[in-house]
Amino acid sequence: MTRMTPGAERIVVVGAALLDGGRLLAARRSAPADLAGRWELPGGKVEAGERPEDALVRELREELGVDAEPLGRVPGEWPLRTPYVLQVWTARLRPGSPGPRPLEDHDELRWLTRAELWDVPWLDQDVPAVREVTARWRGGV
Repeated sequence: MTRMTPGAERIVVVGAALLDGGRLLAARRSAPADLAGRWELPGGKVEAGERPEDALVRELREELGVDAEPLGRVPGEWPLRTPYVLQVWTARLRPGSPGPRPLEDHDELRWLTRAELWDVPWLDQDVPAVREVTARWRGGV
């Protein structure tokens, strides 16, 4: 686990555990090259002055073309490369939102049932977050 030095800058990356009908959305990276072909929870960096929930909504609109509603923060925080840390929020599509499509940094999306969850090669840093999400998963959001 990466430790931050006191006073070090910390940049939060929000990931979306986007749930629908007992399924979780996974997104396959197309860039950068060292991450391409691996799967992640979609999301991105929180901008200065932005609340994590607002960043999540913005990132899902930019990356997937959807209108999503954050539901709650998944307990925990996972280190990425310094100074980034991952925080995950459960979310759902708002009524009337178009279905997700890969617009930015992804080339494929899959809705995974609980039984299919580990059928994709997740990015190493997303594995503990996905485990935490599934530990709290309550079926049919």
